[in-house]
Amino acid sequence: MGLRARKAGGNWEVCSGARFGRYSQPSVLREPVWVHSVSLGETRAAAPLIHALLDQGEDVLLTHMTVTGRDAGERLFASAIAQGRLAQQWLPYDFPGATRRFFSHYQPRAGMLIEREVWPNLLAAATQADVPMMLVSARFSDNALRQALRLGSVMRRAFASFSAVFAQTLHDAQRLEQAGASSVRVSGNFKFDVSLPPGKIQRGREFSARLMRKIIVIASTREGEDELFIRAIGRLLKRTRAQGRNLSEEVLFCIVPRHPERFDTAAIQLAQAGLTFVRRSRLIEEGDCSSTAFQSCASTAVLLGDTLGEMAWYYALADVAVVAGSFQPLGGQNMIEACAVGVPVLVGPYTRNFEQAVVDAMDEGAALRVPDAPAALQTALQLVEDPQRMSRMGKAGAHWVQKHTGAVARVIAGLNEIGRR
Repeated sequence: MGLRARKAGGNWEVCSGARFGRYSQPSVLREPVWVHSVSLGETRAAAPLIHALLDQGEDVLLTHMTVTGRDAGERLFASAIAQGRLAQQWLPYDFPGATRRFFSHYQPRAGMLIEREVWPNLLAAATQADVPMMLVSARFSDNALRQALRLGSVMRRAFASFSAVFAQTLHDAQRLEQAGASSVRVSGNFKFDVSLPPGKIQRGREFSARLMRKIIVIASTREGEDELFIRAIGRLLKRTRAQGRNLSEEVLFCIVPRHPERFDTAAIQLAQAGLTFVRRSRLIEEGDCSSTAFQSCASTAVLLGDTLGEMAWYYALADVAVVAGSFQPLGGQNMIEACAVGVPVLVGPYTRNFEQAVVDAMDEGAALRVPDAPAALQTALQLVEDPQRMSRMGKAGAHWVQKHTGAVARVIAGLNEIGRR
């Protein structure tokens, strides 16, 4: 944890009292529902659930393990935090004493772990404190099952202690049952219940329309992928110039690193590659849709997405979205938001964390898989020259997302079945 904190930057408070279940102030929450969203992705995924809990009148305790998750929660739930209805805290390390103190201090009426955060001591402490626990929007791969089985009775007891388990897919449910969970239900994925800010979508579309260039957004790039796409863009521009075509006048490439600690690194890589670029943060400083901002983008090759909480703006900007995290063996990233905005989606070969969603989206005609970064750019360029195909793919994606909503409602119903202690 300490090494990760030093690498990522930010105030992780790895040795703080809260990490060990020690608190200097009493809790302001009364019998909250506790939701654990370990990092940025889980926090975003849990947003529809947390909003539903707040709408139901619950107080919410939201815990994290990373700075990016905590910062995202602070942005997403600023109003509830200000009203004293939601509080954020670090999840204590999985030590018996730390977890016992956590439950004694906050006294949640129920707890929800998002996707795959199963900690034996934490769950044992929940059982001792008589706090019913739920594993929700659960993902459980073959590899996770093998690891759980190798740990034997410790993990089997942990999985068996859940009062309710809601899996994303039937295959996840079957693996969870093999690991020891009982009464597993398939609820679907919270990410389908996404509620994107309409203001950001409108502003993104307005910006794109006024810019009058085709825009290819390469979203959520992870370690090693920025360089792959920057190199591919450079080669593509060089090749088209040799053919007598200035692609930079026709197409704007937008690269959005997933983690803020790589914003500056990506900027350095763009400069070293000789690519003209402008940062999204600069456009905001210049007035977003101001004439100065448009002049900054007029002939630049790349827009560097160096802001947080604006993925809806980036997708609304796009004619085609390349969802990264899938061009290195990293498991892929969520593509549902892009489909919800109505944008054709391209993914790479490595999508194990979202495999069922990717396959389903491809079957619906909303997404295409490509083998590498150059193929992604080439396919995207082919799509922007075919407006009818782009429209069909975008509409298919929006329809696919709409018909898979409802996971949050199923989990809320499960929580209400558990009832109050």
